[in-house]
Amino acid sequence: MTRQNKQRTARLFALHEFVREHFTKSDWFKIAYLTDCVELVEDHPRLLRSLDFRDDDYDGNSLQVLSKMINESNSNLYELERYVELRKAAIKRPVSLVPEFISTVQPRQPERVLTFAPEVFRIPDKPVEANVLSVMMPFESKFSGTYAAIRNVCSRLGIDCKRADDIWDNSILIQDVFELIFTSKAVITDFTDRNPNVFYETGVAHTLGKLVIPITQSVSDIPFDLRHHRALTYLPNSEGLAKLETGLEKKLTKVFEA
Repeated sequence: MTRQNKQRTARLFALHEFVREHFTKSDWFKIAYLTDCVELVEDHPRLLRSLDFRDDDYDGNSLQVLSKMINESNSNLYELERYVELRKAAIKRPVSLVPEFISTVQPRQPERVLTFAPEVFRIPDKPVEANVLSVMMPFESKFSGTYAAIRNVCSRLGIDCKRADDIWDNSILIQDVFELIFTSKAVITDFTDRNPNVFYETGVAHTLGKLVIPITQSVSDIPFDLRHHRALTYLPNSEGLAKLETGLEKKLTKVFEA
């Protein structure tokens, strides 16, 4: 083995040591996009499964995938090292021992508070933005008119309206969506067609204490347990979207003036 190959192998092993101990699914998908190796991660028969269940073969699976990523391109080794250094820096940041109350619904901290430490998500080191509204809806062309109506209202009210694809190109990472919900004051969720991702994101928003504003083209698409939340119904035509704008403007004015 040449000296260059020995150095390359040593760097691989150093990366693997951190990856084995600290990587989540979100980390794997992020480096997959950074190195253009999405199929390598998605199609591996055991990598993510062995991570989920902490099986004994995760050690070998993770080393195998990292090695293949590096062999795909010389630049991938540097991308992986850069990402790991950022993760190490995030881990080293001091953690506040004082619980932070972040609800946008409760004006005061309630007497009983549950503290949780999620394993799927990382709590972002970002503040809640008082002027940010996030929108959760399927990324399909038939919803473009709906999203345009929401943006029209936000433009008139001076609200910063964000959706995941506005920020992250081709992103399907739930960590990114979690951060968007976390930093938003309120969340609009479109239940039309009972999209499972929207249901999941609504649960995340409720868990984080966000004010959720449901909209839908059909009340029957809203889960029964959520029908006590008064949803705005609309039709996807010019008249229906105009009515949606009127209803949203009333709601958002109250929410963002509070």
